[in-house]
Amino acid sequence: MKNLGKIIIFLTFFISALNASVVASVDSSTITRGEMVTLSLKLEGEDIETPNIQTVCGEDVISTNSQTSIEMINGNFRKNYVLSYKFLPQKSCVIEPIAVNIGGKTEYTKKISINVETQKVTKDSPFILTLESSKDEVFVGESFEVTLLFKQKNNATAVDSEFVPPNLQGFWIKNESKPERFKDAEYTTTKVVYTMAAQREGMLKISEAKMKIALRSHITDSWGSWVPQIKWKTYFSNDLEIKVKKLPAGIELVGDFTIDAKVDKTSINPNEAVNLSIELVGLGNLEDIKTLKPSIDGVSIFDEKVEVNSNKLTQKIAFVSDKDFTIPPITLRYFDPQTKEIKTISTKEFKIDVKGVENKSEALNIKRQEVPDNETATSTSENLPFLWAVLIFISGILVGIVIMLFKPSINKDTNNGFDIKDEKKLLIKLLPYEDDKEVKELMNKLEANIYSAKKEPVDKKALKELIKRLGIS
Repeated sequence: MKNLGKIIIFLTFFISALNASVVASVDSSTITRGEMVTLSLKLEGEDIETPNIQTVCGEDVISTNSQTSIEMINGNFRKNYVLSYKFLPQKSCVIEPIAVNIGGKTEYTKKISINVETQKVTKDSPFILTLESSKDEVFVGESFEVTLLFKQKNNATAVDSEFVPPNLQGFWIKNESKPERFKDAEYTTTKVVYTMAAQREGMLKISEAKMKIALRSHITDSWGSWVPQIKWKTYFSNDLEIKVKKLPAGIELVGDFTIDAKVDKTSINPNEAVNLSIELVGLGNLEDIKTLKPSIDGVSIFDEKVEVNSNKLTQKIAFVSDKDFTIPPITLRYFDPQTKEIKTISTKEFKIDVKGVENKSEALNIKRQEVPDNETATSTSENLPFLWAVLIFISGILVGIVIMLFKPSINKDTNNGFDIKDEKKLLIKLLPYEDDKEVKELMNKLEANIYSAKKEPVDKKALKELIKRLGIS
């Protein structure tokens, strides 16, 4: 009896081993590029180790599913497992044999060939995606437009959709229009326009865009029942190649521009700011312009950050001086791709009058009145009382200066003879020390407080210590 039991157990394991199997299949072995394929593994046997499959045909598995069924054959029950893996092959490939451990034994599937055909677009296609470029050849930085069109046949229905934009590496995206939709007798079309510029020379490629469409479909399950499902299909656009040429030597701007500038005043008090507003308009690589700040001897100049909005660049610059000065023309050189010429544009110059400034040239030309020799002695004697008055006046001034030097400061906000609340005067006095890190931080705060709506708090205690350290008077 003991031997009979052993025999029965042995036969049970032997029969189970005989029934162990793994079969691989696909829902379609020939597809059009963009269609999804489902790989199914049907496993039979006991103690099955589920395989860990992350990629199929070199493509990532998009989703997985599993089913369990029980069959009765000749009065015996048998459990089956079906594992499903969805993937999107981009080219023809072969699914190599897959190893599965069943009951301690390794079973292998047979290899499966997948044939991927090129997606053909016809006038009757339910969905059409295209890319169009306004130019095939451009210069570095030159603006051009790429138009994306997605057409959906009026009688085509989609459960869901997902757009994958083209790879635009090597290009600046200057602007992206809002989607524009219009309808004709056959299609509903969505249009998006990208304004772009190439970053470097060479043959640059704009890869295809993708539109993933979810469609209603159905499958037959293990019991032969009809089961509705959602099936995704990807539609591809064409790709584009753009030849990019380098600019002439010494030129960084390309396009067609106009420039204008204006000041808020032409007559100021000493150390009062004059604000210059610059506006540069045109299609081109405006984003390459960092600043339009000029250089003027004896004038402190503070420039705000350049702002670029679509095809317009603006910048504000403040000028501070205690004497008359001239704001020179702001000049730009650029390459016009239409005429193939290097062009120059300029603003006009602005002469700024600073009130209360003495005209030294006239003072130097004052002539001394000639006095006859016979009147010299008389004049000298008559001027003696006047000279005494002048000496007394100068002495009074010197005494006053001495008193002021030893007199303690009355206003706690006043340091070394000037009011630290006067941010404009303080900024002027700090200019010679702008290489000092602490001074530079303080100057940035003062500039923001004086020339913009932004207000930065200034630590008065730290300010007094800084002025003392620098010996500013």
